[in-house]
Amino acid sequence: MKAFSVLALLVAVCGLCDYAYGTVVESCGDTRSVVPIEENVIDISDCAKGPCKLKRKTAVTINQKFTPTEDVKSLTTAVYAKIVGLPLPFIGVDGTSACQYLFAEDGETKVGCPLKADVPVVYKRSFDILEIYPKIPSMTIHWELQTKSGRSITCFEVPAKIV
Repeated sequence: MKAFSVLALLVAVCGLCDYAYGTVVESCGDTRSVVPIEENVIDISDCAKGPCKLKRKTAVTINQKFTPTEDVKSLTTAVYAKIVGLPLPFIGVDGTSACQYLFAEDGETKVGCPLKADVPVVYKRSFDILEIYPKIPSMTIHWELQTKSGRSITCFEVPAKIV
């Protein structure tokens, strides 16, 4: 897989910052993703480049700006960690609706679903790294937004570890 340097979203807590930062992510390879990864703007908290260190008893925030190329009625997350080639879902995130985490391009105005083609949106989601998660020195996080029928709208992967 070819890694792409992805520009970042200006995070709301940044206030008057006049710079952007981002996270280097990889495309999902042979995915059916409609929005090419180069057209995404992704920021994972405290991670400019993988492997992202996911610290237990903390929350990780993902901000992803993308522009759907088609009308989308609803979106569901498909989020898992690939550990030694085995996909292990992130409980409480995988398989949940993404609609409540969708905002207008300003990152403040909730838009939810449905989405219109060619209208940029921002997906903002936090998830907890639970204390019960074991320390894992090497894994790949797969993050995908899918239609109800399982059609991929956007997808990225990033190396990570749980510390």
